[in-house]
Amino acid sequence: MPLTDFTYDHVGATRQDGFCPPGFHPLHVRARIGEGREVFSRASEAVLTWEMHRELGVGIDAGADRAAPEVDVTVTLAGLIKAPCRVVWTVEEPRRAGWAYGTLTGHPESGEESFVVDRTGDGTVWLTISAFSRGAKWYARAGGPATRGLQHAYAKRCGAVLRRLCAPVEKI
Repeated sequence: MPLTDFTYDHVGATRQDGFCPPGFHPLHVRARIGEGREVFSRASEAVLTWEMHRELGVGIDAGADRAAPEVDVTVTLAGLIKAPCRVVWTVEEPRRAGWAYGTLTGHPESGEESFVVDRTGDGTVWLTISAFSRGAKWYARAGGPATRGLQHAYAKRCGAVLRRLCAPVEKI
C-alpha cells in the first residue's frame, strides 16, 4: 500500500484500541444497535457496503461496492467539501466486522477513522467508531473544538442511522 498519499504516519493504527498518536485528537463513540445474529448481519452489511454512510446523507464515491484494503473513497459533505480517503484495513469475523480509512492529500483532516460492528457474548450488537485526527486545512484547524464537536456528532449520528437501518420491519 503506497504510504506517500496518506497525510499521517500511523497508517492502520486504529486496529489498536485506544491508540492516538501525539498531536492528534482521539474519538471513541460506541452505540448500541440491537440484539441477535440478524441485527449483526444487517449492521455489518450496512457498514461494509457504505449504506450507513449514504443514509447519513453524505456523498460516497468509492472504488468498490464493498470496503476492502486499498479502496479509495471520497466523502463529500454538504456537496462542497471533498474528503479523499483510502481503506487501510477490514475485518469480517463471526462476531466482528468493519473497516478503517485513512486521510489522503486534500482531506480537510489528517488521521484515521474506523467503523466496527461487534456482537458481544450476550448477543448485543454495537457500533464502535474510533478515530484520531487533527486539522489539515486551515478551516479545519481554525474550527478547533467546534470541528471535533462536529466529528463527535457525526459519529453519534452513525449509530442512530445504523440502529434505524437494522430495526425490524413492522408488518401491516
